[in-house]
Amino acid sequence: MLRTRIIPVLLLRGESLVKTIRFDRFTYVGDPCNTVRIFNELEVDELAFLDISATRERRGPNFALLAEIATECFMPLSYGGGIHNFEDAARIFETGFEKVVINSAAFEQPQLINEIARVYGTQAVVASIDVKRTIFRREKVVTHGGRRQQLVDPVAWAIEMERRGAGEILLTSVDREGTWAGFDLDLIRRVSDAVSIPVIAHGGGGSVEHIGCAVREGGASSVALGSMVVFQKKDFGVLVSFPERAALEAVLPQ
Repeated sequence: MLRTRIIPVLLLRGESLVKTIRFDRFTYVGDPCNTVRIFNELEVDELAFLDISATRERRGPNFALLAEIATECFMPLSYGGGIHNFEDAARIFETGFEKVVINSAAFEQPQLINEIARVYGTQAVVASIDVKRTIFRREKVVTHGGRRQQLVDPVAWAIEMERRGAGEILLTSVDREGTWAGFDLDLIRRVSDAVSIPVIAHGGGGSVEHIGCAVREGGASSVALGSMVVFQKKDFGVLVSFPERAALEAVLPQ
């Protein structure tokens, strides 16, 4: 087994899977449960589902769909999107998901991180931090699907999330998400150096070499992939896949 977890991140919009570019225009990918069955056969380490419309539409998670996904899935699952309170998180765990991913709610009620971690353990809480550059190239943490800027530094927010009990950080570069251009190694390195919990690099993965760089140069503990695992290659059609183990072993620390 690889020491570094490579995690497909699948985006839900309604009851369908989609893939975005820079959190904006999206392409239809397919049915969530059918996609899970393919990843079962590919024996991936873990799957993450993020509902990209729940928070913006001011609704909660689609618990019925999550229950279907959990029934089909053979590997650990995490979910984020529309989690507004502890009760939402508890219901997600009850469906069979091992982790919840908290983003916008961490700003609205940061004590939610503490509460979930206290009851379910730090390993069950993933703090999602989305980072976008302004027209002046300054980094800003954004929430609500990238629509709302927060007045906090990404590194400082990562430290705060760890202090409150998050067991991992899902760090996403909005500017690189869906571009296949490679990860923001400088951002990953600064956050990884500042916290002692695992940092999952997300946004920009387009090759196994990019994955290796995120770990070796950026210091990421894990790598999350979107476009690479749902498309044949850039600007080509849908093909659910996963990098070959031998190719990953060649670029990752052993």
